Amino acid sequence: MRYILLIYGSEGADPAPDSPQATARTSRYAAVAEDAGSRGILQGAERLRPTVDARTVRVRGGAVTASDGPFAETREHLGGYYVVDCQSEAEAIELAARLPAAEEGCVEVRPIWEM
Repeated sequence: MRYILLIYGSEGADPAPDSPQATARTSRYAAVAEDAGSRGILQGAERLRPTVDARTVRVRGGAVTASDGPFAETREHLGGYYVVDCQSEAEAIELAARLPAAEEGCVEVRPIWEM
């Protein structure tokens, strides 16, 4: 079954981009992606731009509005995702638990509804 691992965290808590902490954190994400790739279960993974670059689109009564930012006020923001094809939910949870965001924020594991 395919799962999406939604990575949530506080944008303000990210280490400075060129710091040793950022390098170590990025290496941990890369290690999970490399492992999942070698196991043949990684189908995609991307980091998302900050929420200041996001737009939320709504259509009400035929009128389209696009507002700045994410859809709701929250402490933790969607920062990226992995799409994996796992043998079980337990395998998807094991992979999610290895992501740094699981220690700093959270990782939502959600089955993909195949259409």
